[in-house]
Amino acid sequence: MADKDITRRTPGEVGAPGQPGYTPLIPQKKGLARALDPVAGFGVTISSFFKPTVTEQYPFEKVPPKPRYHGRHQLNRHPDGLEKCIGCELCAWACPADAIYVEGADNTPEAQYSPGERYGRVYQINYLRCIFCGLCIEACPTRALTMTNEYELAGPTRRGMIYEKQDLLAPLGEGMLAAPHPMVPGTEDDDYYRGAVTGPVPEQIEWVAQHRPDDPSLEALRAREGAPAEKGRAR
Repeated sequence: MADKDITRRTPGEVGAPGQPGYTPLIPQKKGLARALDPVAGFGVTISSFFKPTVTEQYPFEKVPPKPRYHGRHQLNRHPDGLEKCIGCELCAWACPADAIYVEGADNTPEAQYSPGERYGRVYQINYLRCIFCGLCIEACPTRALTMTNEYELAGPTRRGMIYEKQDLLAPLGEGMLAAPHPMVPGTEDDDYYRGAVTGPVPEQIEWVAQHRPDDPSLEALRAREGAPAEKGRAR
C-alpha cells in the first residue's frame, strides 16, 4: 500500500500551514515572555501564597452574604397587608426540581386574602429538593415570591425541611393589617400591582375591627402615633 501524505493542507484545519501573507492579529511573544508562557497560568496561584488566610468563625461569627445571594424564599405582602400570591402555580411549573407545591383557592367577601379572585391556599417548598436556581421568582407574575439572604436551613427531620405557607409568608410590616380583609374601596387588582395602594384605609380597619376585634395587627395599628386617616387610597 502506497504511503499517503496525511499532513493537513486545507486552510482552517488544525495543523494547517499559515496562508501566504497572513499576519496574526495577536502579537507573538518573544524572548523571556515566551519562555514564561508555560507557567503564566500559575500567576494567580503564586500571588495567593502571599495573601493572609481568612477563616470565618462560623457559627460563632456570621458573615453577611452578598446582597444578591439566593437563600430561603419569602412570600410578600402588599402595603395594606393583603398577600401578593394569587395561587397561579407558575412557580411550581417553572421549578426544575419539582420542589414547590401550590394549591389555589377563590377569594370571598368574607375571606379576601389577596387582590383579585384567587389566592394561594397551600404553599409548600421542599428544601430537600430545592437547588436555589431562582427560576421560580422569575416566573412569578406578581413578585409575590422572592429569595432572602437566609442560608441556615438545616433541620433534624426531613419533614421539617418542607416549609409551609406560614413559614414562608413575610412578617407584617409597619401599618399593615393581617389578611383576610377587603381590598381598598374603589380599587382593582391592577391598582395593587401598579403600587397605587400604599397602606390600609379606615374602611379596612373598620372591617377588621368588626370581624376580628382582637387581631394583633389591629392593635398595633391603633397603637401607632398619628395613624393617617386616608393613607393607602388609590391615586
